[in-house]
Amino acid sequence: MSVKTSIEALREELHDHNYRYYILDKPVISDYEFDMKLKELQALEAQYPEYYDPNSPTLRVGGEVTKNFETVVHQFRMFSLDNSYSRQELLDWEKRIQRILGDVDIEFTCELKYDGASISLTYENGELKRAVTRGDGFQGDDVTTNIKTIRSIPLKLKGDYPLQFDIRGEIILPISGFEQMNRERVAAGEDPYMNPRNTASGSLKLQDSAIVAERPLDCLLYGLAGQNLGIYTQFEMLEKSREWGFKVPHTAELCKTTEEVMDFVDRWEQKRHDLPYETDGVVIKVNNLQQQEELGYTSKSPRWALAYKFQAEQAVTVLNKITYQVGRTGAITPVANLEPVLLAGTTVKRASLHNADQIAKLDIREGDTVYVEKGGEIIPKIVGVALDKRKPDSEPTVYITHCPECGTQLVRKPGEAQHFCPNDTGCPTQITGRIQHFISRKAMDIEGLGAETVELLFQAGLIENYADLYILTKEQVLPLERMAEKSADNLIHGIAASVKIPFERVLFALGIRYVGETVAKKLARTYKNITALMEATETELTQVDEIGERIAQSVVSFFENDTNRELVERLRSYGLQMSLTEDQLSNQSDTLKGQRFVVSGVFEKVSRTELKKLIEDNGGKVASSISSKTDYVVAGANMGPSKKTKAEGLGVPIISEDDFLGMVAQMD
Repeated sequence: MSVKTSIEALREELHDHNYRYYILDKPVISDYEFDMKLKELQALEAQYPEYYDPNSPTLRVGGEVTKNFETVVHQFRMFSLDNSYSRQELLDWEKRIQRILGDVDIEFTCELKYDGASISLTYENGELKRAVTRGDGFQGDDVTTNIKTIRSIPLKLKGDYPLQFDIRGEIILPISGFEQMNRERVAAGEDPYMNPRNTASGSLKLQDSAIVAERPLDCLLYGLAGQNLGIYTQFEMLEKSREWGFKVPHTAELCKTTEEVMDFVDRWEQKRHDLPYETDGVVIKVNNLQQQEELGYTSKSPRWALAYKFQAEQAVTVLNKITYQVGRTGAITPVANLEPVLLAGTTVKRASLHNADQIAKLDIREGDTVYVEKGGEIIPKIVGVALDKRKPDSEPTVYITHCPECGTQLVRKPGEAQHFCPNDTGCPTQITGRIQHFISRKAMDIEGLGAETVELLFQAGLIENYADLYILTKEQVLPLERMAEKSADNLIHGIAASVKIPFERVLFALGIRYVGETVAKKLARTYKNITALMEATETELTQVDEIGERIAQSVVSFFENDTNRELVERLRSYGLQMSLTEDQLSNQSDTLKGQRFVVSGVFEKVSRTELKKLIEDNGGKVASSISSKTDYVVAGANMGPSKKTKAEGLGVPIISEDDFLGMVAQMD
């Protein structure tokens, strides 16, 4: 047997032993025998480096050091899930999806919601290619080196896997492993870690992979992303993933009704404390993948999935003081400063009180003993007051009347819950808040510039608005605190590079109230350039799909302000993208303007996503359900019979994929 063959055989054998030990929990050799084989392979690889394999079992022990984690764009976006806390919310969700899908049978896959750090693993030709953190859903950090140290993640797959796909899951720290780590830290005189989730998440960004390898991390998988995977249901996806070598818990169940779903939820709310890892709810998914395609996504979440959260943990503490924060839009948020209390694994010191109405509703006062819980077990909030413990001399809370930052009298518009500081050009917190929004990752994403540096630049008198960033010089920023030569270079280069950011993100970066990422894209696609948008009337804006009066009023108000118009002109003069590019414009037309389409079924020549993009790029509107306002239904294979019946009943034309592509081609 040749050396190369011996090395490959050892690798294959060790991969199989890893699978049997960490996935099947059925080892066939002792730990000692495994270690001896691993050492044999390490010796051979050291002697014959020409046979290097990036997915060798020897790399699981770590040793590589990563100084900077590269940012990687997800090929398939990682969405967050909508949350539900009651049976009624679950029933309302079922009604929404039934309206879209029509009168068809719907099955649900129920899975436990693992409390860890989300990860996306890319496999090509059966080998682990890359591991990327969730990040903001659009892009995350490449943590492949650290991920390879987790034994339950297969470096090479088994069976009939697709040639290329992403698989999503959670990196978790089992409770027993977490407790052992803390025992060792306490024995060494160090503070214990606070909770398994944060410890697992922090482990992924450690620079030394050898330290990661020492931690008993695990990975539980729950979903695939890719094209032409040959899988038709969520439950089949779980089973196939398990066959390929992934660790997929056997707790998932297929449910035919929402009653069965609630039985699953109720059962696991009691049983979850017996699990070896933490879980905070149940994820309910429409089982049929074609139906998932039909349902699609909102700007943030899939319509076909819902996270049913278990009842939140509650704690009792004392509210010491109420303070007030000013946001970048001038919105005032009251904050409860609490006596520190441990809640769901973290120490809580502050909680949002939302607005004056919420304070009045609960009659919250300084000095009160309050009940605190985490909304979705993430954001602390006060849910009640222990009135029997209130002091006799307690005084009702009087909401502030003037801005705590600039002293301007606050205003509260009719129908709005929050008070606002109207001094948008003179209130320091609003100014720095707008600049911090402008430089954020989803907006201009200026490398080398963070929130603290913005504060330093403002305090030094170097910037008064976001346009001022583009006239900064290296000599101006070098004297700033903690600003070295390289940091100054990075900051100036990062600002210069941001002029290439596309128009829709520049529009989002301007910080127009109510104009988020999705609305910014919609306005950019409709108006094509900033000049046309600046001249749009409120009536014209409300004619744009999904733009209501509130957004229209906000856009018009923003551009009526001379200061804002001047800032836009300055940004234009510095070279920022104030219109769609030629490439973007060449792919767009108004040929389908005013026409509403519903897309249903499976398509051969283009994917459903590409088909919807063609509709929108040509000025059309994609709707999720058929109504009298629908102009066309584009039908692929396996179109739902109820949709066909509804379309025929309303007299809505049903066209094929070829009909639609021909329609677009003729209009070009």
